[in-house]
Amino acid sequence: MTDQTILGTGSPMKDVRIVGTGAYVPDRIVSNDEVGAPAGVDDAWITRKTTIRERRWAADGQATSDLATAAARAAMASAGITAEQLSVIAVATSTPDRPQPPTAAYVQQNLGASGTAAFDVNAVCSGTVFALSAVGSVILRRGGYALVIGADVYSRILNPADRRTVVLFGDGAGAMVVGPTAEGPVVRHVSLRTFGELSGLIRVPAGGSRLPVDADGLDAGLQYFAMEGREVRRFVVEQLPQLTKEFLHEAGVEAADISHFVPHQANGTMLDEVFPALHLPRATMHRTVTYYGNTGAASIPITLDAAAREGAFRKGELILLAGFGGGMAASFALVEW
Repeated sequence: MTDQTILGTGSPMKDVRIVGTGAYVPDRIVSNDEVGAPAGVDDAWITRKTTIRERRWAADGQATSDLATAAARAAMASAGITAEQLSVIAVATSTPDRPQPPTAAYVQQNLGASGTAAFDVNAVCSGTVFALSAVGSVILRRGGYALVIGADVYSRILNPADRRTVVLFGDGAGAMVVGPTAEGPVVRHVSLRTFGELSGLIRVPAGGSRLPVDADGLDAGLQYFAMEGREVRRFVVEQLPQLTKEFLHEAGVEAADISHFVPHQANGTMLDEVFPALHLPRATMHRTVTYYGNTGAASIPITLDAAAREGAFRKGELILLAGFGGGMAASFALVEW
């Protein structure tokens, strides 16, 4: 398969460290029975196919920026910094508040972080690591701290009758504060890859300049998230092991050096299938998919924060972050805790 690499095959992230993490999920818990009934499936089917038991959906009036702001505040509290110390805010999302302005602008306003650079990154479920790569170069030039936020509200773009998608997704946000500091986990290497020839596998057909939303499109359900589930699974199962091997080689580490694996929480059953094929003999895979579902760009930072707050990581251990999703795109980051 031909691949297209963004920002080179990989880039070292010297002196960029994670100094705080945070997460936020909405209060509303949506059970498998609730989400499955309109799609004609039950709790047993959903659990068997996905390992998901429940997910969180945003309340009426809650937008992506609201979730992102809450996660950002938690990460800033963890890092012990104020909004005045931020130099950049990057929000990874494919469910923005509006087509424009960027959702990051609303987060900036909510935090009172005037004067920062604020922008969105859309690499779908891989987006947070894409955003991490982008802010690394900015803060090394400008100084200060950066907020990297993954946030999505997929519940607003799901077809209630589509069992292939509606049972998978939850809403949430996760955040990291990063900076060129002397202490904290260091981001040692990042690699971003996009397979544009597979861009049709995950899509929202209407709502952009190619196909604006109109009455006919709404009647046809073109405003909803759509996914070719079998082909997406094939991409992950066939490509992720080789891409992981290539990334570790680029980063100059062996598979046995990895202590923790934090993947995008796409589908628990799929993660169980692909993890052994990665041949990470000493790694623990961390999961939040069972109770939060697939939270899009938020899933990696939510899972990283959960593991960090549980005390799962020890100083010096290597953590592999791996994102994959629409584009099709894949993103990797090596973090030394």
